[in-house]
Amino acid sequence: MPSRPTLIIALVLCHGTAHAATDCPAFNNTVSGGDYTNAADRQKLEVVERFHFTPQVERLERGQSGYLADDIGYTLQHFANHHRALTSLARLTLREKAPRPKGAKYSTECYFDRAIRFRPDDSRVRTIFGGYLLALGQEEAALAQMEEAARLEPGNGINQYNLGLVYLRQKHFDKARAAAKLAYELGVPLPGLKNKLVAAGQWKE
Repeated sequence: MPSRPTLIIALVLCHGTAHAATDCPAFNNTVSGGDYTNAADRQKLEVVERFHFTPQVERLERGQSGYLADDIGYTLQHFANHHRALTSLARLTLREKAPRPKGAKYSTECYFDRAIRFRPDDSRVRTIFGGYLLALGQEEAALAQMEEAARLEPGNGINQYNLGLVYLRQKHFDKARAAAKLAYELGVPLPGLKNKLVAAGQWKE
């Protein structure tokens, strides 16, 4: 199964449908790729990750076949909802301060759009996209993604934690507190959200 999410709002950081089909075509590679969350499809990951999405690429140190976005894009051409590749793409985009990193075939928003269209029920994609949007200062769009992530997987404590952080930023204290309490009930060990609520005088036992 995929590893736990690495892009948590506390530490680093609306689904758009305005792309024309020719600008952002749907993902349909189920021959040499597929669904990152599907155990059978993940058996095809070996070549992609060995030669393109290497540890150096994931850490944004250097590309294997050209620009970093070449290798990340190649990975997403095979697994549109590859969580770690989307996380690296978001970080690269923020670092380059460009909506389409050098070497990328599509814009970063398009890659997220393709992943969501391919697997609209993948809450992890929504969380990563929400973190990216929040880092861009697009709070309303980020909130929409976080709310959808929590709706899709309400038993995921990280989803609830991230949602609580966005609610808190927008001063929706009742909602932030409810999300925080659920996150902690689900075992999230991060004290940051509670501490922020305490500091705002909004925590109630």
